[in-house]
Amino acid sequence: LTAELTARKKQYAYYGETLLTFGEEVKHLPMDDESVGAFQRGKRFVKTDLLSEGIPTIHYGEMYTHYGIWADETKSFVSEELVKSKNLRTAQKGDVVIVAAGETIEDLGKGTAWLGDEGVVIHDACFSYKTVLNPKFVAYFTRTKQFHDQIKKHISSGKISAINAKGLGSALIPVPSLAEQERIVGILDQFDTLTYSISEGLPKEIALRQKQYEYYRNRLLTFPKKEVSA
Repeated sequence: LTAELTARKKQYAYYGETLLTFGEEVKHLPMDDESVGAFQRGKRFVKTDLLSEGIPTIHYGEMYTHYGIWADETKSFVSEELVKSKNLRTAQKGDVVIVAAGETIEDLGKGTAWLGDEGVVIHDACFSYKTVLNPKFVAYFTRTKQFHDQIKKHISSGKISAINAKGLGSALIPVPSLAEQERIVGILDQFDTLTYSISEGLPKEIALRQKQYEYYRNRLLTFPKKEVSA
């Protein structure tokens, strides 16, 4: 079961990389090119500001543990008072939230397309990326090797690694037609759903197999007691 999940993830990564790799027939532009998109850094708030209800919010740490290619609702919230007092910044529907700081260099730059109708407050270790491209196409691209190979040299390393808007914006992104972007997103969505369903079902299946194993082990190691004569 674990091997099946690993194989599916490798297959998914391979197709993602292949589908998002284009030759000279497709224009490649810097992500911060004014015809493509623009970055806006979020503003600082802390974990103790997070609430169970209020204004939808994404904390940068949650980008590593909770969010995937897209989201239309959040795990956390902040108060309206905090948003106003700190003039916190939001990503709007169709923007891509990109994480820009963390302990793991490999995960830096990963994006999540925000598809919620309401704006979402973002942490200062994240950027919102407003773009004319399909937001899920961009989110998938930020998870490719070709993207990370481009931004690695712009990451400052330390206890916490980080990258700025200039470093992210320097990465060249392919700009196929919107129809082609939608076609690619449709294919990758199917792989994403398949991988997610396997991931979700795996713990349950393993637990069932473990119970089955324990049952037969106990049966095999249980022997009838001999009667002791007086």
